[in-house]
This record gives sequence, C-alpha cells and structure tokens, in this order.
Amino acid sequence: MAEWKSEEEIRRIRRAGQVVAECHEAIAKRIAPGVTTQEIDRFVERLMAERGAWPAQKGYLGYPYATCASVNEVVCHGFPDTIPLQEGDMVTIDMVADVDGWKADSAWTYSIGRPQPTAARLLEGAKQAMLRGIAECRIGRRIGDIGAAVMQSARQSGHSVVTSFAGHGIGRAIHENPEVGNSGLSGSGVRLEAGMVLTVEPILTTGGGEIWLDRDGWTARTRDRSWSAQFEHTIAVTEQGPIILTCL
Repeated sequence: MAEWKSEEEIRRIRRAGQVVAECHEAIAKRIAPGVTTQEIDRFVERLMAERGAWPAQKGYLGYPYATCASVNEVVCHGFPDTIPLQEGDMVTIDMVADVDGWKADSAWTYSIGRPQPTAARLLEGAKQAMLRGIAECRIGRRIGDIGAAVMQSARQSGHSVVTSFAGHGIGRAIHENPEVGNSGLSGSGVRLEAGMVLTVEPILTTGGGEIWLDRDGWTARTRDRSWSAQFEHTIAVTEQGPIILTCL
C-alpha cells in the first residue's frame, strides 16, 4: 500500500530536503583531488548537526556512516574511506537527513576534476534519466511509467540501468511503499496520487547492469567493473505536478 502525506507533512519533508540540498551544494565546492570520502562524511555529519538534522543512514540496518560514498565502479552503498580521490574519479555521495522525524533522500555523482568524455556522457545520461523519471511523477501516471521513462532515457544515451536497486516512498521511514523501479512497463503498477512522496534514483553504467556485493554486505559494484553514476531527488506528487523537495 502506498502512503500519502498532508501538505504540512510535505513541508516537513521539504525542511529535511533543504538540509540535504545544502550539504550537496557544500560538497560540490569542497570535493577535489586529494580529498577523502571519509572527510566528506564527517563534514556532512557536522553540517547536518549545525542545521538540527540527523544523518538517518547512520545506524540504519547497521550501516555505520552518515553518507554512502561510491567511487567509480561502485554503484551504491560504498563505505567512506581514507583513500584520497584522484583527478578523473567519479564519486556518488548519497545521504538522508532527518529533521524532527521526517526524512529526505538525495544522491549526486561528482566528477573529481574535469571528467573524461566517457564519464561526462555517463554523468549527463544519469542526470537526464532521473529528470525523465521525475517528469512522470504526476497524478494519474503509474509507477511503471517512471521506470519505463528511466530505461528509455538510458538507452538513448547508450547506457545500462542497474535494476537491482530502486527508489521508494519516504517520510517517517527511509523506505516506505511503493517501490519505484528503474525499469518498468508504461501503464503498470501503482497509480500515482496527490500526497505521495517518492525518490527517483536511477543508476546508470557504461557497461552492463549486473552487480555483486563486497564482503561487507553493503558495497555494490558492477560485475564488469564499468563505471556508474547516480542522481536522486525526493519528489512530492501534487496537483501542480512533481515538486522536488531536495533542492534549494
């Protein structure tokens, strides 16, 4: 069953979304060759605390960090570490802020220095796939329409989609119904209604979409070691159309 939020509850989620957006804006100014993902993780936790927020991923199902930091072939859920980022790397920073019990979720892939042409195309392809999915978050559309739009966009840009992970409802909990797949059939699945709050979060790769997990049980990598990129926003379905809650 999908869950619906009142206008006031959506405003509360948006407050958490503003914190996430502020963190991403600050990361974009700080991330550079030589910086470590552990430094970014600690910075995010401090900034959230200054804004009265809590990093909701920390402790969730035992996850030990405030952010997920996924470098190059890591598609998601990578652990922050002390390895300096290098010129040409790509890293996805994913985070969930909790403000007064309400949560918002967003991921962004950053290029370290100037990206190579293949990486630049991947970044643009992943961002466009997210935007195409968001455009389907309208009253009367269905969950399958989101996944179908993501898949079509990825194919047009020449990339594969990782279908092992999906978006989701969000609010009081990080993961709520419905699941928002990154592939699907148009016209299938749950019908979207005003008050739904969802994440749209496609992961695209330069190779295949198959993944495997590291021994830590969290870090997911592409099987063929191709690079990946992910963009994610938290979206409210409203009478006025989709509203992004994780932007400034």
